[in-house]
Amino acid sequence: MKETANILLVDDEPGMLRYIRTLLEVENYKVETASTGEEAVQRVEKGLRPDLVLLDVLMPGIDGLQTLEQIRQLQPGVKVIMLSCVSDTRKVVQAIRLGAYDYLTKPFQKAELDTVIDQCLGTNQQNYQGEVEELADDVFFVAASPVMRKLRSQAALVANVDIPVLMLGESGTGKEVMARLIHKLSPRAHRTFLKVNCAAVPADLLESELFGYEAGAFTGANHPKPGKFELCNKGTILLDEIGEMPPGLQAKLLHVLQDQQFSRLGSRSMIKVDVRILAATNINIPEALASKRLREDLYYRLNAFTLEVPPLRERKEEIPILLKHFMSRLSERYARPPLPLSPELLQACQDYTWPGNLRELSNFIKRYLVLGDEKLAINELHPKGDGSGAQFDPAARNNGDAGGGLKSLARSAKDEAEAEAIAKALDETNWNRKQAAALLKISYKALLYKIRQYGIAQSKGHHRLSAGA
Repeated sequence: MKETANILLVDDEPGMLRYIRTLLEVENYKVETASTGEEAVQRVEKGLRPDLVLLDVLMPGIDGLQTLEQIRQLQPGVKVIMLSCVSDTRKVVQAIRLGAYDYLTKPFQKAELDTVIDQCLGTNQQNYQGEVEELADDVFFVAASPVMRKLRSQAALVANVDIPVLMLGESGTGKEVMARLIHKLSPRAHRTFLKVNCAAVPADLLESELFGYEAGAFTGANHPKPGKFELCNKGTILLDEIGEMPPGLQAKLLHVLQDQQFSRLGSRSMIKVDVRILAATNINIPEALASKRLREDLYYRLNAFTLEVPPLRERKEEIPILLKHFMSRLSERYARPPLPLSPELLQACQDYTWPGNLRELSNFIKRYLVLGDEKLAINELHPKGDGSGAQFDPAARNNGDAGGGLKSLARSAKDEAEAEAIAKALDETNWNRKQAAALLKISYKALLYKIRQYGIAQSKGHHRLSAGA
């Protein structure tokens, strides 16, 4: 509650110190003040335990960032809001990395200060603890676990700093959702958001998809066509599966990151754009850099700030909320009454590791809703396989056909054999999907489709970048 919150206010300007203290005391906060970073650190060392610290960035002696680092070493759980009269991108990013909760640029309005403090202390309804935050049609964000609440705070901070953000995490964890959250919270929210899946577009077409082409650039190019970067001018673009982008095209993307300009295929003239680039991948970054699959200079450009989205097994507090949300949405979509989520079913879901993460959870609810058999749903969550290599979910083969018969049985056996062959090929190629497609003698696009169709996921036997966030 506001009446019991203790705030430590640190600012070297006496006038600003008095002004902010007055704003806080009007709201019944208990306020302690310090005029230097050294004094603030000493107060915490001597036992002061504030609920919140308001900390100026530019101070004589140890500056705000050094003070932030020292205070959080003494009191790791304390929330800190940085205050500055200049919006310095490097300092904002450094403050986030050091654990700052938010960053306010002076001069600020009382309403801005009140909103940030309310969100920080959880005294209003916008702290999203356990709540579903709608972002777009069928896109939502849940922050019911400490790690996801921290991620949301970081996303809110970095949203206002116009730098690239790299999102890491296993397949299906919600990296696109995180990108949409950043866009929604940014000054570009009213502009276009576009996603390009670099793995789903053939390599020879990806360049024209991103940068467009002029008439006559290649056979069949009868009319000029703008690319995604032009269409997304002033907005945000998400480059999903960035690790699948051909190295040659990575060089052109690096040029866009550096100069915000590019040329269409078949053109020599440059097009200037203002696009914020977000990128996502589930690859093993060190391996990709070592094998030159990912350009090192591009990685460091994209890696201005990194958000690691944790797998569902590391945020199981959210499973009941997600189950209820998916059940509500999907029952409405398929015009079926929602089915009960019994304690037995909830427990089975909590015990399961969810290798496919939220995507697998959503598909699980779809099947349960269509088949309406709770026992079958619980049995589906029993561990499968020996824990090594790629895993697939046999229930993912069931497209809702509850009828039996020889045809259904034959189709099921065929699907299982096909899924096992794909899983084996992925294991043998260390999850290099292009090599696996060649080994299986199918197209790369067909392989991606079948991986999704059968719910095949990479297990711990092969490294899959797991976000501890």
